[in-house]
Amino acid sequence: MAEDFADNGSTLDPQANGLDAGPQLGLITQYVKDLSFENPNAPAVYQWQEQPQIDVQFNIGTTAPAEGVHEVAMKIEVRAIASGNTAFALELVYAGLFAAQNVPDEMLHPFLYAEAPRLLFPFARRVVAETIRDGNFPPLLLDPIDFGALYQQQTAEAALANAEPAGQA
Repeated sequence: MAEDFADNGSTLDPQANGLDAGPQLGLITQYVKDLSFENPNAPAVYQWQEQPQIDVQFNIGTTAPAEGVHEVAMKIEVRAIASGNTAFALELVYAGLFAAQNVPDEMLHPFLYAEAPRLLFPFARRVVAETIRDGNFPPLLLDPIDFGALYQQQTAEAALANAEPAGQA
């Protein structure tokens, strides 16, 4: 019976030469790639009484700097505006390098755009909060983001946009 199991040809079985052909993903490192904080109306901004409107924008991008290595970069832009003036502006690109071996594209894409950002977000969130606090503003604690749900939503929207209308060939 053990021989039948060993001969089943599963791609997850260890290879005879010791190499594992199964999918492997791992975080190599994470880092601040770019950080900018502007406080253009200091010191007057500290006398403003109006509560600023905060706008937060996210963008996720990936590159492959080497074979089997993917950089996932999360760009976060925060703008605080009060009375038509900028209280502060922050731009952060927080990135991570991920190793991927034997991972099919249909698994790699969701990992790079959903799971990897989920792993990086708590650290980027801390950088945002501390940088704004260091500008002498109350720290901005970004709400958690469900990157998996966003990925599924964007994938579904892209599929609808690429679908041909019914009855057309």
